[in-house]
Amino acid sequence: MEISEDDPKTLREHPFREAVLAELHARPFLPLDAPRRIYHYAFATDHEAAAADREAVGALALAHGVLAPDPGARFHYFIFGDWRLRWEQHSEFTTYSWSTGVGADIPFAHADPFKAGEISFTPPGVLIVATQLCVVDGARSAEELASYFNSQSLCVVGVEDRDAQVLTDFAVDAYGFTRMLIRGKALPRFEAGRLAQRVLEIETYRTMALLGLPLARQVSPQLANMERELSGITEALNEAHDMRVNYLLLKRLSDLLASSQALSTRTAFRFDASRAYRALVKNRLSQLQERREGQYVTISDFLNARLDPAIETCIAVEARQTRFSAQVERATDLMRTGITLEMERQNSALLEEMNRRTRLQMRLNRIVQGITIAGLAYFLTGLFSFIAKGLKAAGALPPQVSADLVAALAMPIAVLIAMAFMARVHRLSREAAEEERLD
Repeated sequence: MEISEDDPKTLREHPFREAVLAELHARPFLPLDAPRRIYHYAFATDHEAAAADREAVGALALAHGVLAPDPGARFHYFIFGDWRLRWEQHSEFTTYSWSTGVGADIPFAHADPFKAGEISFTPPGVLIVATQLCVVDGARSAEELASYFNSQSLCVVGVEDRDAQVLTDFAVDAYGFTRMLIRGKALPRFEAGRLAQRVLEIETYRTMALLGLPLARQVSPQLANMERELSGITEALNEAHDMRVNYLLLKRLSDLLASSQALSTRTAFRFDASRAYRALVKNRLSQLQERREGQYVTISDFLNARLDPAIETCIAVEARQTRFSAQVERATDLMRTGITLEMERQNSALLEEMNRRTRLQMRLNRIVQGITIAGLAYFLTGLFSFIAKGLKAAGALPPQVSADLVAALAMPIAVLIAMAFMARVHRLSREAAEEERLD
């Protein structure tokens, strides 16, 4: 009987639950018989290359008449006659691990099966890791097997409590492969498969971690040039007193800040990835449980002396970028503050000048008002004088009163009329200004 999703007793699952549980078993350890030769390739793949790789793997499976990986699978194991292929897709790289027991009695006797035609496939992306791993029994001593490696960088470690050793020199041979070898006496098949996967992961993650070092070396000169430019700008800032020069310096700072952010964006992912891959290398080394063998260097000691300084270089360049961005931001804030203070000073001076001109204008207005009153009073007095002369000629004035006397007596009245007129003009002006403010 089917259970309805509406049934209250049905437990709702998280949409990612199935994917999370499947991830725990996505890349299982595979059994491995000795002797065995393994050719491990890792290719840097972006989203487009990963999609093309999945199509190529499907075509490879179809050509050999075997099942292709599921559309969402990131791991698959193929059997092609005498050869086995372990295929894995990761976030930014894809690995192909080809292995066979044919011709594996003598280590490194077959240099490159791809060029020799033993295997054929279409590799995705660009090659970043190529490792040849040989798994042999304990019939030959570790000292005898050491002759296949560079003695100056040879690492030999015992593994856990089992009678097994891992040998490598992390050097690239004439065919472009780094060489690794596992020697085990009566090593169980699953133990051999787990150990082989661990050492191949160490080599892969080590290489991916070191991708940040060339980038760090590449951006260091650019960062040095930007630091020198910032130093020149700050020195010019101390000497600049002109607003136009300050604006030009601020523009240079803004361009410098944009360049700094672009550089940080370009390197952030790679440096973060380098730290993450180093952590994975440390994790795989701890799982390996190395045991020192005689006078030989351990893999941990070798990588601590070479991998850690490279990652620390990336971390130092990243910290330098962060510090530089902060310095540019502080210089920009300082310059903007200086420009703001200068603008405030200029605005204050401008307001003071405006106030002075306003006061002067008010004084001129008072003088003009006084002149206007006097002129209006003079005009009115002249009118009264004409009227008085007309009245005198008509005999309307007493004989003892002259027209000039009447004009003189009318002058105070003319002044009062002129003052009243100007007062009314001022009142009407104030009312008009108040109406405009209300509007």
